[in-house]
Amino acid sequence: MTDIKSELAVMPPSTHGPDDAPVETTNRVRASDIIGPTVVFVLFIGFWYALSTTILPEQKRFLLPTPHKVLKEGFFTWQVGEQRGLFPILRSMWSSIQVALIGLVITIVIGTMLATAMATRRWVERATWPYLVALQSAPILAMTPLIRALIDGVQTQRVLVVVLIAFFPIVNNTLFGLLSVEKSQHELFTLHGAGKWTRLMKLQFPAAMPNIFVGLRISAGLSVIGAVVGDFYFRQGGVVGIGAQIDIYRGRLWGSELVAAILLASVFGLVVFIAFGFLSKVAIGKWHTTTRGQ
Repeated sequence: MTDIKSELAVMPPSTHGPDDAPVETTNRVRASDIIGPTVVFVLFIGFWYALSTTILPEQKRFLLPTPHKVLKEGFFTWQVGEQRGLFPILRSMWSSIQVALIGLVITIVIGTMLATAMATRRWVERATWPYLVALQSAPILAMTPLIRALIDGVQTQRVLVVVLIAFFPIVNNTLFGLLSVEKSQHELFTLHGAGKWTRLMKLQFPAAMPNIFVGLRISAGLSVIGAVVGDFYFRQGGVVGIGAQIDIYRGRLWGSELVAAILLASVFGLVVFIAFGFLSKVAIGKWHTTTRGQ
């Protein structure tokens, strides 16, 4: 045993930290980050062409035009009449973006406040948690007639749908993060006589940030879905949301515009998700890292 200890004592310390990855491995990782998505994209386009030209029955192929036709008629044609072309799609998309962002901001503010109250007051958690679970489980489509009857204003109705769909992940993840602080850290704050406000702001919220941003990313994606769903059922004259525009294209069997509108809505959801992922890295990336298998 003494010999082993003496050998360990004279061994030089390793100078390689976890960040000192071989250049070859780093290059492979970067190459896989580019090659992987590219291969999947090429396979997706190939499958799309196969569906449009071969797999689908001939009488249904007009519903799913080929990619180059979607680009030509849905993206490269600015406007034909009031509904066809890129401009009507972008106008509708902007209306849905506004609804999604307004609903998301309201969801973040109210959801964070409620989760904080639930974390600091046990009776609030017991009183509200069953109803939050019921709200998450309730089919939003079945609630649309009730929303239409009780709420005035199409814009308010659309925002409410976004809030109802995106609310639970914010509350759930924030509450989980606030309650997941280690007991030893609470004991340390108690030893120094920290009050509830100090404990909340300097211990619980910093520790909960990873969970909070997970909830934000989920709710951000759901807010886009909520905006599109609200567009389907709550419309007003003039500019309609992207969901209503998709329904119009579906009813008129305009395949190129239909696919273009769906793609734009999907891209918006992806952009929002990536944006909150970037904010997460900026806010907590320096002190909270997730490692994969090495």
